[in-house]
Amino acid sequence: MAEPSVVHSTFVLERSFPLPPERVFAAFSDPGKKRRWFAEGEHQNDIEEFSMEFRAGGEERLRYRMGETTPFPGVELTNEGRYHDIVPNRRIVMALTMHLGGRCISVALATMELLPTASGTDLLFTHQGAYFEGSGGPELRQQGWRVLFDSLERELAQAAGIGDGQSEH
Repeated sequence: MAEPSVVHSTFVLERSFPLPPERVFAAFSDPGKKRRWFAEGEHQNDIEEFSMEFRAGGEERLRYRMGETTPFPGVELTNEGRYHDIVPNRRIVMALTMHLGGRCISVALATMELLPTASGTDLLFTHQGAYFEGSGGPELRQQGWRVLFDSLERELAQAAGIGDGQSEH
């Protein structure tokens, strides 16, 4: 039997934030806030397009040239998403397609659950993906989401005026 050309994988990431779910949800639902932590981030990417229609059935699109500190500096990366389920302050489910250099490298279902705690909010992120040749596989995608959530953490801390932006991982 030939080697499969698609790798299927699921990973789960958890983060805790010392803010109520409404504040964390706003970082996902407000286009200005999401652009800062999701698109701009720490890598100095050259953003060519960012659009977001935050509603069930709405679409999100991010196209940029990757920054010098990324695994693929100067290469165009496009993320396209469609929101399938949104429960304010509790859950976001979206389908994501990623293109690298114009070629589709993965398709995924991402679920963000915001769980209220006595000290703030736990984010439970589940990523179910199909990775194609040249994608770097699930390990690279998991690393990418960790970097994005570090950026989200800094965005939330700055907006709330909290210390150095470090919470539990």
